[in-house]
Amino acid sequence: MPGRQFRTILVISALVTASIAAGCSGAKVATKSAPELSRYQIRSIALLPFTSIATPQARDHQDIFVPAPQGVRQSDISLAIPSDAQPQPKKTMTVPGYAAEKVTELFWGRLQDWKGVRVLSPGESAQVSLGNGESAEGRPENAAADTAKRLKVDAVLLGLVSAYQERVGSRLGASPPATVGFEAKVVAADGQVLWVGRYYERQRPMTEDLIGFLQRWAFVTAGELAEYGVDEVLKEFPFGRGGE
Repeated sequence: MPGRQFRTILVISALVTASIAAGCSGAKVATKSAPELSRYQIRSIALLPFTSIATPQARDHQDIFVPAPQGVRQSDISLAIPSDAQPQPKKTMTVPGYAAEKVTELFWGRLQDWKGVRVLSPGESAQVSLGNGESAEGRPENAAADTAKRLKVDAVLLGLVSAYQERVGSRLGASPPATVGFEAKVVAADGQVLWVGRYYERQRPMTEDLIGFLQRWAFVTAGELAEYGVDEVLKEFPFGRGGE
């Protein structure tokens, strides 16, 4: 019996070590504030309805996610593959139409009672942003700055949902599990990007992400992952503060 207990302790220790290593190698949440942020007085923000990627997104068989640094296009990032390796079949994920609305609602649910900054609802913001005459090929930051001026607010919060896949299965087992990824961005009325928050997670089994799995004790839905992601991103939101 002591030997069995000792082996159990070793297994648990190995799982914890592997989980910590995995957490260090790929964070689920990343945020960045502009160096110029302190020069801006942001007292009002318009929350624009989020958009989503319309075309199917390819991912490799290991579902590797490589976040693109600021100023670098995702297409500029490549992973080295040995020349003699067999090509692996590509899998694709499509973002359902309701995903952008879901993430927008989650942000609005948190921000409508935010302290220290006034946040305009997505409904109010959409009326102006949809009719501002900005070309679809224009930079989103330009359209955001124009919307901020029209709404007479200091900045706007806009976002893009890049991944939203529902789990296939139940809370006890899912294949594939839920996947959610989005980027939120605050743009000042002069076009300066003041803050960016990113979240991406494909829920892993306990053997690959012990800490993450213990937080939930189940395979959750995409909606639950999105809710977690919004909460975590807003912990680093540098404007005002959340409710108690």
